Amino acid sequence: MPAERWTFLTNYGHVLLCIAADPEIRLRDVAARVGITERAAQRIVADLIEGGYLESEKVGRRNQYRVNGALPLRHPIEEQSQVAALLSLIQAPKTRGARRG
Repeated sequence: MPAERWTFLTNYGHVLLCIAADPEIRLRDVAARVGITERAAQRIVADLIEGGYLESEKVGRRNQYRVNGALPLRHPIEEQSQVAALLSLIQAPKTRGARRG
């Protein structure tokens, strides 16, 4: 039996990364990228909004999101770091690679 697949980030982190990369992304697309149901993506986004980590604004028929990078991460081990640090850490390789080309 193969070992279970695991990742370093939770679905919350994955959803936040998807939205940070594309603030106009549809939750259907977030769910597909993260590998969760659309309902789970909706629940996670609602939690992130309630916690102040995301803001949502209706623009036409779609939502546009804004990540609050100034808030601290939630676990006691990482609470000294801000959301922006996580986003820059994960997104940095893509940005650097795009500049080289």
